[in-house]
Amino acid sequence: MILAGELAAGEHLHEQALATRLGTSRGPVREAIRGLERIGLVVTVVNQGSYVRQVSEAEALELYEIRALLTGQSCAILARTVTPEQRRALRDLAQGMATAHEADDAAGYFALNRQFHEALLGFAGNARAARICGELGNELNLFRRRALSVAQNMRQSNAEHAAMLDAIEAGGPARARAAGERHIRGGKNRFTATRTISEAPDTGDLPQAGPNTARKQDQGRTTNGTIQEAPDPGGRRRPRAAERGGVRPS
Repeated sequence: MILAGELAAGEHLHEQALATRLGTSRGPVREAIRGLERIGLVVTVVNQGSYVRQVSEAEALELYEIRALLTGQSCAILARTVTPEQRRALRDLAQGMATAHEADDAAGYFALNRQFHEALLGFAGNARAARICGELGNELNLFRRRALSVAQNMRQSNAEHAAMLDAIEAGGPARARAAGERHIRGGKNRFTATRTISEAPDTGDLPQAGPNTARKQDQGRTTNGTIQEAPDPGGRRRPRAAERGGVRPS
């Protein structure tokens, strides 16, 4: 539900409501929340509860860079070790994404995109890198879906997948590494281009290291990074603090 955007960034996870929705008791829900906290999708605030994690733009850009290096390394490995069966599996996933794009099926594209990257890391045979990249992907998936919901972005993303596979099949590790890193950084650029300040939740009232639990109704907003001003009770004008924090998934 988090990855699908049904539970939004910063949303409180009410155990009883989730248990009722899922047809189970609170115990399994509590354990699931703890597991989600371990993989970076949930944050728990003492005496306040658990919330869907909010990822700041700065954190997101860092995650993209780390993921680019791991993906590039996996592509370089596959350029030396890929089997015909692995090539076929990756090509089939890329073709599935092309079909989803033609059908304007953003949800289908998003699911296949995750499978493609999981397969890529898995085929490279580095279990630790695959685990780390999977965890990074979980955090990025809090908002990556939005960037891939744009038709032009789906097309560009899948063209990069094809370039990665071409480089892997050509057997050149350096070229494959560059293609893998270029693809993830392209995703970072697409995220940057499609995010807007107005979509970001107001985190000015967050508890320490926690999500937003009480928004100010008159909180100032920013447009294109410019701080807007609001009048104070004494008639002066003072700048509101620019919004910080995570980006809602689409």
